[in-house]
Amino acid sequence: MKIGEAQQLYREQVKEFRTQKSAISKQLENLRSKMENSPEGKENYGSEAATLELTLDALDEKQKEYQDYLDKLADQYCAYWNAAAAEQQRDATAEYTAELGKIMEVARRLMKGSIVPASDERKLMEYSMDLYQAAKNIGAIIQREKREKYKSLWGEEEEKEYDDPREVAENAEASGAAPEIVSVEDTMASVSPS
Repeated sequence: MKIGEAQQLYREQVKEFRTQKSAISKQLENLRSKMENSPEGKENYGSEAATLELTLDALDEKQKEYQDYLDKLADQYCAYWNAAAAEQQRDATAEYTAELGKIMEVARRLMKGSIVPASDERKLMEYSMDLYQAAKNIGAIIQREKREKYKSLWGEEEEKEYDDPREVAENAEASGAAPEIVSVEDTMASVSPS
């Protein structure tokens, strides 16, 4: 089962259990009120109150089990999300480093007095006008009779597409044993009156 699907399923279960617990708590409160206001209330309503308390405990236990599993799913979701985001950051850092290396190489070539493509000079200017001017000034000083001519370092650049971290996290397979889905009605029915 995918993490996103499991989260949705178990959230709905927890919500259903909360709703049912609230209804049973109100019933128990009304029953206790009847027990206090009636002389033979404990005798007439005691068994029913005990059953409601046991039912409430069973619902609470199952809800806690589901909530614990939801917490584990949230940890897994975060791990997959962070892994997908880290991949994007790693690639962006690698691209930036390569871009910076090219800019430094253009500056080095200009400092040697070589001829570089105008597009490469523009990239250097966009990165740092000061570095560009320094490289051009040093290049003018060192100019030789025979200068090297280079081709552009930037070729056709492809833009990489990334997976949406949310989609990656939601569609990853949930690990660990998931608790069995038991309906509220079955949980309530499992409590037998004493």
